[in-house]
Amino acid sequence: MARLTPFIKRFLPRSLFGRSLMIIVTPMILVQVISTYVFYDRHWDLITRRLSGAVAGELAFVVELLAEEPSIEGNEPIFEMSRRHFWAELTYRPGDILPNETLVPSGLLEEKLTRELNQRVKFPHRLDARSIERHVKISVQLPNGVLDFTTTRDRLFSSTTYVFLMWMVGSSLILFAVAVVFMRNQIRPIRRLAAAADSFGKGSDAPGFKSEGAVEVRLAASAFIRMRDRIQRQISQRTEMLAGVSHDLRTPLTRMRLQLAMMPGGEDADALRQDIAEMEQMLEGYLAFARGEGTEQAQPVDLDRLLREVTNDARRGGRRVVLRSEEPLTLTLRPNAFKRALTNLVQNACRYGKAVEVSARQTDGHVEIDIDDDGPGIPPEKRAEVFKPFFRLEGSRNPMTGGVGLGLTIARDIVLGHGGELVLGDAPQGGLRATILLPV
Repeated sequence: MARLTPFIKRFLPRSLFGRSLMIIVTPMILVQVISTYVFYDRHWDLITRRLSGAVAGELAFVVELLAEEPSIEGNEPIFEMSRRHFWAELTYRPGDILPNETLVPSGLLEEKLTRELNQRVKFPHRLDARSIERHVKISVQLPNGVLDFTTTRDRLFSSTTYVFLMWMVGSSLILFAVAVVFMRNQIRPIRRLAAAADSFGKGSDAPGFKSEGAVEVRLAASAFIRMRDRIQRQISQRTEMLAGVSHDLRTPLTRMRLQLAMMPGGEDADALRQDIAEMEQMLEGYLAFARGEGTEQAQPVDLDRLLREVTNDARRGGRRVVLRSEEPLTLTLRPNAFKRALTNLVQNACRYGKAVEVSARQTDGHVEIDIDDDGPGIPPEKRAEVFKPFFRLEGSRNPMTGGVGLGLTIARDIVLGHGGELVLGDAPQGGLRATILLPV
């Protein structure tokens, strides 16, 4: 059974809409199958047998009346009564003999009528339900000739069969249409909630979203709206706090820089200036990581132009940076934040490699940006750790994170904020490959 489960799941619908319809339609189909079986076994079979028995009984009655009369002239009243009461046309062919062949019955109607004729009519007979359209002809071999008994097929078939089938098919189609419309209306709020959550996760505010739909969907939507408001409020509070912290920390550093400018030069003064510059760099890294560029609004951005700006800035530092972009790409991004992530990755590659290659292309549902260098790379067992804040590889004061251990952390945080993914691997040149995957 455990082996059959994955096999069965491959044929089951994956969407909630498809599964809901399957839950509704499957019992309906089972009910229709059971109803059809009961109708066929009880009603259709029983009614067809009774109708066939009535026609066979009428014929047997007429045959017994005519069998003892050697001539047909005295039996005209019997023929007339059969036309009037049995809705049957009787013709007599004196001296004729039935051919020595038997027609194989086709279908339920002919099978039931043949069975009833065999039980009720004691003379040789032959059933023909095909030569005359919408009529059945039964020929009976009498002692002095052949009696033809012709009646309509309607007498052997109940119209309730068509009514039942039309009712089943019609009601099933109506119920299916109602189920499709109802389920679409129920699924639509869930899709809107998913779209709003995805948009918010990529940096958009999703301001037009409101709770609607079933009670459970409204609860989930209301929880999402409250969560969105709390996150926005926390980001706003954190940004305001960091602005104050930035101002408070920059003030003493500025005073120290002014005091050093008035001091005579020397090794001690140069060392202090270097320490102040490093402190400012660390402060910028800390603030950028904590701020997370959360207040910037997403907008359509020409990715090719953004990549050219980043690579041109890197070339000004004297590095050889090559850009390969297959086609113009436009994505909804927070431009300053994403540019910062690209800059961190490109500067990291330039710091450890002599040749850097940046490429961008669109794959199935994603845009892939690769940043390759020919440097020493990062051991596979360390690639997960370099994304941790303030982590630095041993043996390097300014490793893969821009001096304070935050470069890759900030880059990944920005990429994740756009709904993407940042992955480290091996470059074809032997160095490090940083791959950004962004949903289209």
